[in-house]
Amino acid sequence: MDLTLIQKIAIYALPVIFAITVHEAAHGYVARYFGDMTAHQQGRISLNPLRHIDPVGTILIPMLTLALGGILFGWAKPVPVSFGRLRNPKQDMLWVAAAGPASNLVMAILWAMVIKLSAGLPEAMALPLSLMGQAGISINVVLMVLNLLPLPPLDGGRIAVSLLPHHLAYRFAAVERYGFAILLMLMFTGILGRILWPVINLVTGLLSLLFNL
Repeated sequence: MDLTLIQKIAIYALPVIFAITVHEAAHGYVARYFGDMTAHQQGRISLNPLRHIDPVGTILIPMLTLALGGILFGWAKPVPVSFGRLRNPKQDMLWVAAAGPASNLVMAILWAMVIKLSAGLPEAMALPLSLMGQAGISINVVLMVLNLLPLPPLDGGRIAVSLLPHHLAYRFAAVERYGFAILLMLMFTGILGRILWPVINLVTGLLSLLFNL
């Protein structure tokens, strides 16, 4: 079904906001559980999107990528985590980092359930809910797979730092200062898409199979 840009924005707005907001809040919740109160003290452990929205990363970039096609890309203001304040910094870092992608997987599953539930509704409600559910699955799977790339400062990079031996972890963590530039280079050269799309399609296919979508 061909949608206008305005229709696409209407369909994608809630899934994008929820995906990014819950992802960041999940980091804060898990960090607090393991002893770091930084996000809590700054009021960032919240499902209020206004606390997490970055005007460029949450609004402008997703709108541009939506209009131009390709991978829907974006980010929120990162929830502050002081890894040194965690009870076991190196081990607990893994769970704090993994919380974001895990929340996206849960949301993708919930959006799949929305699609299934929409089938029993009148068409006027079923179609927009089904389209929103498809958008929800898409954006959450993309965010999950993207953030699991083993590149600091992405969540996958922090997971890798947590799992590597100390001497290798220290060297790998130093890549973080160049991480965003590397990510942009991969995106604009098309390499990022070639890495991500097979995994994105695999996860999306498994969800479709699981929920018979």
